[in-house]
Amino acid sequence: MSRYRWKLLPTLPLERLTWMHGVSPLLVQLLYNRGITDPNQYESFLAADERLSFDPFLLPDIQPAVNRIYHALLRGEEIAVYGDFDVDGVTSTALLVEGLSLLEGRVRPYIPHRLEEGYGLNCAALESLHRQGVGLVITADCGITAVAEVERAKEIGLDIIITDHHSVPPCLPPALANIDPKRSDSRYPCGHLAGVGVAFKLLQALFFSAGRQVPVEPFLELVALGTVADVVPLVEENRYLTKRGLELLAATQRPGVRALMSEAGLKPGRLETDDISWTIGPRLNAAGRLEHAMLSYKLLLATSDEEGRHLAGELERMNSRRQRLTEEVLDKARQQVQPVEPGCRLLMAGGDFHAGIVGIVAGRLVDEFYRPAIVLELGQETSRGSGRSIPEFDLVEALRECQDLLTRFGGHSLAAGFTLPTGKVDCLSQRLKEIAEARLAGLDLRSLLTIDAPLSLSKLNGQTYQSVQRLSPFGEGNPPPVFLSRRAQVADCRCLGERGEHLELKLRTDKATWRGIGFGMGALAAEVTPRLDIVYNLAVDNWREQPLLQLNILDFAPSG
Repeated sequence: MSRYRWKLLPTLPLERLTWMHGVSPLLVQLLYNRGITDPNQYESFLAADERLSFDPFLLPDIQPAVNRIYHALLRGEEIAVYGDFDVDGVTSTALLVEGLSLLEGRVRPYIPHRLEEGYGLNCAALESLHRQGVGLVITADCGITAVAEVERAKEIGLDIIITDHHSVPPCLPPALANIDPKRSDSRYPCGHLAGVGVAFKLLQALFFSAGRQVPVEPFLELVALGTVADVVPLVEENRYLTKRGLELLAATQRPGVRALMSEAGLKPGRLETDDISWTIGPRLNAAGRLEHAMLSYKLLLATSDEEGRHLAGELERMNSRRQRLTEEVLDKARQQVQPVEPGCRLLMAGGDFHAGIVGIVAGRLVDEFYRPAIVLELGQETSRGSGRSIPEFDLVEALRECQDLLTRFGGHSLAAGFTLPTGKVDCLSQRLKEIAEARLAGLDLRSLLTIDAPLSLSKLNGQTYQSVQRLSPFGEGNPPPVFLSRRAQVADCRCLGERGEHLELKLRTDKATWRGIGFGMGALAAEVTPRLDIVYNLAVDNWREQPLLQLNILDFAPSG
């Protein structure tokens, strides 16, 4: 039995494949699979240029926000940008501070301490900012659920403008403006913007109102970092923002980002979304997870090579520590949730865990067991939880049904965080497991592997790879294309890695022998048979002197 449920998408009828306009039949199929069904849309999707960008004034409450910010700019009023401590929040904060400074604003950043203050707006911080002379607070990647906190801000005479992209509650905070593309009354065509994307659109509106052109280049680098790291769908406008941002990042003039890329061993000249997801993003996140996210903020806005190298070194050391802590907590959490019984529908683990890494551990549990997972940092009086989920289970909606037990919560359907009194943890665990049992009963809880097209290995070549690459940048909502080759002949099979954790296959055709790598699949070597049906992506092995095309094997099953 394969590790995944395979879903092979239907092949387009032959008459549809005649609408090519210089696009190969395979690419037409791949575009169709991604919802691009009109040939007139091919060019704009593949170019991923400004044609995918929309008018910022379509966002809800954008005009009153612009009016209030200009009032503050003209009066020389002190403005605070209040951000979140993840990559999306830090890049949003840096972008707004940088942009408002170009408009000659008196602006300061504020990012709460993850462990001491928790996620989002808090009354103590708002009161402190007000005592320091701040008259206007603009949130970045947070605030849409902060009803009580905004009410308190109003009481003390502090104006709040919210820019956020998280799920919108039934009752909006009483802010001067609630800018969130997920609002039900939003006219904005792209509802998938990251927090940094929303911040960028606000900046666009501000510059437009001043009769100035927004300087795209320094800002889209930040937009790409936050958008990819926050795993929002890379479709519609996000596709343009990410593609252009990656191009700019590859030749970035930001000393801190340059130093961080060098420290991580990334080669200059070309960046992919995976470089942000697996290399840059975790390092920027490490500061907020273990100490204070202001370290990452300072790196993004560093003005000298010396400062950039110092901060990048600090983040590298912090990320190494974060990796060690993650493995330790993962081992403990895994022991609590194993064995996963067939009837188990939700995983929950808790202990004296570091609050900064419980979200990572929850994500790793989901990857391993394909169940919604919640990991708790248990305190004497208050506990914090972080959850990750699967597409079949809306985590925020489940938490909303338990909100009488929670002090606060927020997030997305697949990722959420919350706090609650420790005495209510057992009740929450029981109720969430009951909700999961009801929602997931009868479902095959194996991850779905969607296959774009069958492909014969004998017809595979470098042109196939180049055609596929025209769909990049890849990410959530636009994954790398997945192919199925049936009855592939296995010429050789061996395990790779220090512990034999990876699987290498040599697959023979009439014309060539292809190298296939199954990362983390070494334990499945005994299941390899002479003929296999294999599911894979196309990838380039850059670790050799001459880069070679190879198959990144995702799953396999004996043929027949």
